[in-house]
Amino acid sequence: MKFRPCIDIHNGKVKQLKGASLSDSSGSADENFVSDRGASFYAGIYREKKLYGGHVIVLNNASSEYYEQSENEALSALKAFPGGLQYGGGVNDRNAASFLEAGASHVIVTSFVFREGKLFYDNLRALQRETGVERIVLDLSCRKKEDGSYYVVTDRWQKFSDFEVTKESLSSLSGECSEFLIHAVDVEGHSAGIDRELLSILSGVENISLTYAGGVRNTEDIDIIRKEGRNRVDFTVGSSLNLFGGSLSLEEIEERTGEKKH
Repeated sequence: MKFRPCIDIHNGKVKQLKGASLSDSSGSADENFVSDRGASFYAGIYREKKLYGGHVIVLNNASSEYYEQSENEALSALKAFPGGLQYGGGVNDRNAASFLEAGASHVIVTSFVFREGKLFYDNLRALQRETGVERIVLDLSCRKKEDGSYYVVTDRWQKFSDFEVTKESLSSLSGECSEFLIHAVDVEGHSAGIDRELLSILSGVENISLTYAGGVRNTEDIDIIRKEGRNRVDFTVGSSLNLFGGSLSLEEIEERTGEKKH
């Protein structure tokens, strides 16, 4: 189990948002935190602490008036920590290689692969040809339906796909990418505890790296991820991190995971 740091960018600023609150039409969102520091500042901290494998995500869609500003912020983070961060936000087969060339270790993709509520293998194959399977992270962020099942959501977590998140479906898809990034959207940004049901599904998937995000609020939640994730599920922390206005410090996380560098 490892800690994976994050940098989320919306309207040109580093922010922490509440899950599924982002509107494509208006560009508005419920904000937990808005930083007066640029993305490169946070990337520099992660570089100094040698915290590899985190992600920088542009939350604006490509048609937004803020997209270019947000993308430039993300590129500044890649420049500040070459090879240390994965890039997500508007990735497709035409631009994926450029983000890798700009310093991303991997590209994170959702909407290019999940379109019109379905998983488009042709698009995934096109991306694989450009980057190689080993440089792709599939974002399978999901929400729970009324029947208790989890489904991948797209378009800023607003639309359900027909891809159900189960141990079997994840295991079947594991050969198509290097890693899975999975936000528990229903608890994302609320700092109110993790989604233990989703975590139990992830813990049963082997032979691929998985990163869980959503609701981590303290070191006790980290211990739960370690135990119920069978020490194989990595995690990220957003709104609860003191860098983003919360109370949980990087030092506490490093001590809990054994990643503290002496």
